[in-house]
Amino acid sequence: MDPQIEQALYDGMQHETERRGPPEDFSELPLIPAGRYTDPAFLALEQKHLWQGSWLYALHADELPRPGSFHLWDKTGSPIVIVRGKDGEIRAFYNACAHRGAPLVEERQGDRKGFFCRYHGWSYGLDGRLVAVRESRDFPDFDKTCHGLTPVRCERWGNWVFINENPDAQPLLEHLAPIVAQCEGLQVDPLRHIASDSFPVACNVKVLLDAFLETYHLKSIHPQTVDRFLDSRGTFVELWPHGHSVMATPHRNPDWSDPGAEGMPEIASTARIHREQNVSYNAYPNLVFPPSATGIPILTFWPNGPRDMIVDVHWFAPEAAQGHELWPTRIGNFARILEEDTQFAPNIQKSVEAKGFRGMFVSYAERRIYAWHEELDRRIGAENIPPELRIEPRLEDHVRSA
Repeated sequence: MDPQIEQALYDGMQHETERRGPPEDFSELPLIPAGRYTDPAFLALEQKHLWQGSWLYALHADELPRPGSFHLWDKTGSPIVIVRGKDGEIRAFYNACAHRGAPLVEERQGDRKGFFCRYHGWSYGLDGRLVAVRESRDFPDFDKTCHGLTPVRCERWGNWVFINENPDAQPLLEHLAPIVAQCEGLQVDPLRHIASDSFPVACNVKVLLDAFLETYHLKSIHPQTVDRFLDSRGTFVELWPHGHSVMATPHRNPDWSDPGAEGMPEIASTARIHREQNVSYNAYPNLVFPPSATGIPILTFWPNGPRDMIVDVHWFAPEAAQGHELWPTRIGNFARILEEDTQFAPNIQKSVEAKGFRGMFVSYAERRIYAWHEELDRRIGAENIPPELRIEPRLEDHVRSA
């Protein structure tokens, strides 16, 4: 990490610890309408303009170990096959035969030499090319090169594979530029996939995601865990273009280290602030990760309807850490903290749906939540959103240019 950027994070935490109120140029934020958390029609707008048009974490390259290894991915509602080709490249295609749309794979994952449609027998290579057509005599002047599988944008940050259904999207690494720059020392390329798990939660995806965009709740929700070692009064926030943001929170004890990771292999070049403090990044819209020298948990939040969602947790670490005896304890401790975050979410959802609840009131310390919604409206287009559900732009002047 650039020393000036790192020092700015330390200075920001110190300033937050000492401040007596919000900055003079910060005005009270309007309510975030409750309907954005309950209205199926608004979720449909999100699905079309956000989830099907954003760079989204899909998997780690380790999960496709061999040529022909594939994974069926459908987090956005569109079934997509991610596959490693014979040339080692990872590609993505819609899981639909170019003939009449039948699925090419039905298992969640596996290995194939190619893709074969069980409906009418068309077959494709791992690179998406149409290889053979049954009864080709009935398709005169048919050019197979024009009827391959429909590709989906698939790019990598190290071995982290991202998907984007928008063919005109900005390249991934340009899109994530401020996050990639701050995480340079983490050496994400050689990190190995350690474990993954999924947790269904009965709430709108934004109800739970909001909790990971602020630390105001630590004293109430995590009194015996996170709040014992993090000082939420010192949380420093920086907002970036495209909805990305960072949140740096100081440890109460400067010499604190995670006892659950004591002695585990480390990423040698990890930045000092990632070793000594808690820094959490949000790669918009749904990826949250607090890196450390001994490993990185990535959390991704997915809608599963207006009142249901799934949070996935993925762990990555240096190769030398694979199979380490402390992983079960470390992953279990993290799951306990996640359970503390999810415990109230279903009841919050019920309360948000009550007729008397008008909307979410967020403070200066919670402004990442409001900024998240501002970016959502930019992507949907204010003209496409019912007036009663729109967000008034307030934080544009607080976004730091990348």
